Amino acid sequence: MLKNMQQIPSRFMKSLAFSSPPGITIREEIAYSLPKGIAMVVLKKGKTQLFKKGSPMVYSGAVDRILGRPPPRTGDIVLVADGTERPIGWGLYNSVSMFCVRLMQLEEEATRDPSCAFNMKKLLEARIDAARELRESLGLPSANTNAYRLVNSEGDRLSGLIVDVFGDIAVIASSAAWVEKYKQEIEAGISRIDEINHIFWRPSVEILKEEGINSSELKEMHPSTCPERTKVMENGIFYAISLDGQKTGFYADQRENRQFISTISGGKKVLDIFCYSGGFALNAARGGAVNVTGVDTSLPALELAKENIVLNDMDPRRITFLREDAMEFMKGALSRNESWDVVVVDPPKLAPRRKVLQSALGMYRTLNSLAMRLTRRGGLLMTCSCSGAVTQSGMFLSTLQGAASMAGRKITILRQAGAACDHPIDPSYPEGAYLSNVFLRVL
Repeated sequence: MLKNMQQIPSRFMKSLAFSSPPGITIREEIAYSLPKGIAMVVLKKGKTQLFKKGSPMVYSGAVDRILGRPPPRTGDIVLVADGTERPIGWGLYNSVSMFCVRLMQLEEEATRDPSCAFNMKKLLEARIDAARELRESLGLPSANTNAYRLVNSEGDRLSGLIVDVFGDIAVIASSAAWVEKYKQEIEAGISRIDEINHIFWRPSVEILKEEGINSSELKEMHPSTCPERTKVMENGIFYAISLDGQKTGFYADQRENRQFISTISGGKKVLDIFCYSGGFALNAARGGAVNVTGVDTSLPALELAKENIVLNDMDPRRITFLREDAMEFMKGALSRNESWDVVVVDPPKLAPRRKVLQSALGMYRTLNSLAMRLTRRGGLLMTCSCSGAVTQSGMFLSTLQGAASMAGRKITILRQAGAACDHPIDPSYPEGAYLSNVFLRVL
């Protein structure tokens, strides 16, 4: 079935959960060992080192040929090999995506852990268990936090799968065709966690289109059963969240940055631009801010924010949420000569794709220039970008410097951060880094 199969090391084949009769040739052993119908994806010369170093993504442009009949279909397990057909590892194939294969195990891993080789059920169990153990070692969940990320795609070696936990609810966000194929196995792995009683799916519709799955298929696979609302606690603050809201319903990635804001807001006047459901604003109020203003254009988000004031028994006279366009609000505040001691700017993703990076950087520069002018001299600004293209470009700091020049201000960097520790990043796949959080003094 596979050309030149005698080159496959027998130690890799022995890692598979298949047995062959004694006294046979290597070619015959491979024929017995490989699951029936498996194909081999052979990479171009010079395209293998990245994957040997751990990158989980095999781009279609790196593929030289595919061996095996019938050809693999989307979601099928395939062997990935270098140009001489020596195995690198195995993964899951996609016939239409730019991500031709998402590697699941490297050859040496399969040798060390044969129970998971070519077995997605066991691999999912092992990876989800490992993710759970990591979160427990990080203190999640805890007595004052029950909202966290359980699985972070490439960071937990399950590319395309995100699982956020809100109390006893797990919300699954899928962005890869294989995730949809292995829905039952994923749910089985998550259901083994004691405190999780409900599982809901929030597929990334636009991304899955590029994976070859259309929205009508997704509706059939995931009939809407999500409760409209639930309540979580983060660092002792309660939040009403909408499971029909943005992403999975709550941005757990900013948890540590929100807590930091609570530590520096005592006695200060705080402005939270793009406040969503009030995360930074509520932390500022809990930290002793004398006055907090949150601004957002989304009415549903602001309704949640106002509900959160009541949930946390906060004084509504000290915290106000306004429905207004961020730019228009800041321009109006400048015209009234208003200023704040602490300003937070956390806009939505302005660069969803690399091709719009330059225009997005211009928007970040303008937004931050206005925010710096609203920050009293000597005051503090926390500014964020959740655009992966911006973070990975390394240009966010220079953009902030440009904003300072535009505003006629001088800035000093006090703190740089990213997503919370339950959002691990695989250094062999730096594209997983998306959140930039920079804390500045503005003079």
